[in-house]
Amino acid sequence: MGSVQESPLRHLGPQWFAVVMGWSGLGLAWVRAQAVFGLSARWVAVACACLAGASFVLVLVASLIRTLRFREALLEDLRHPVRHAFAAAFPVSVLLLVSLMAALGVPPAALKPIWLLAGALQLWVTLWVMARWLKGELKWAAITPVVFIPVVGNVVVPLGVPVFGHEGLGWFYLGVGAFCWPVVLALLFVRIAQLEMPARLAPTWFITIAPPAVVGLGCLNLAQSATMALAAFGIATFFFALCLSSARELRKLSFGMPFWAMSFPLAAFSSLAMGLADSGGVPTMLAAVLLALASVILVGLSLATIKGLRSGTLLIAEPVAPSIPVVPAAR
Repeated sequence: MGSVQESPLRHLGPQWFAVVMGWSGLGLAWVRAQAVFGLSARWVAVACACLAGASFVLVLVASLIRTLRFREALLEDLRHPVRHAFAAAFPVSVLLLVSLMAALGVPPAALKPIWLLAGALQLWVTLWVMARWLKGELKWAAITPVVFIPVVGNVVVPLGVPVFGHEGLGWFYLGVGAFCWPVVLALLFVRIAQLEMPARLAPTWFITIAPPAVVGLGCLNLAQSATMALAAFGIATFFFALCLSSARELRKLSFGMPFWAMSFPLAAFSSLAMGLADSGGVPTMLAAVLLALASVILVGLSLATIKGLRSGTLLIAEPVAPSIPVVPAAR
């Protein structure tokens, strides 16, 4: 028999909450699609909510068991220069899930305390991450698109404002996330000018779509401004096209959890497109195509994940991929 230390559960990190983020984000997109597809869109949103809820329970229970059995593995994740950023995946997934549940008719009064607590936890994670930076723990090799999750993830809070209220709180979180977004983006571009990004992290570039997409949704929810949201959609479209330019390289990679970084950004992008389709800012056909693309990719990621769990290729130790400094060409 294998030892306890060989349990796959040891390698279940908080990045697995990305599954919940993806399905919750897609559910919110289908909620917005009701204006186009009617009641059928609502049923799809309910299916997404069921998958997101089931995924959340499974990952949460497994994470609690992992914490009890492999506490040192969790502490290692929190100390890791890259993986520590995934700590924000938990509060962000809760924010998205309760927002979706409320949008589908669950009494907001029952969910509001959870939403407020998750928002407070998300802000705390942001402060924790940036405090590490101030202590000199931020190294160029640790700057990846994953850093957007804890620092810019605050922009997710306004997604719940239409059902939970607290518009002022929504503006507060939107301001924090929108301010941190260009800062992290600048650091990211400087990083890739200095160090090569590990090939296995290539799918995480899709995370760059999420900040402008969710900021645009925040503009629709808080300011009812289609103009500001359309500008954000333009930025998200730019990063979407940039990510598509690396599609050929993505096909060469073996499936792993980094591919789930594609899920929520594409869902948020399609949700913004659907929101703008109502005002005529985006063609309805384009919004429908983006929603279909996000849905197909979510289904594909889920099937690949099930296959990976069955074959034992997912819950394993991550390979160490050193970042190599880019040597300037000799003049």
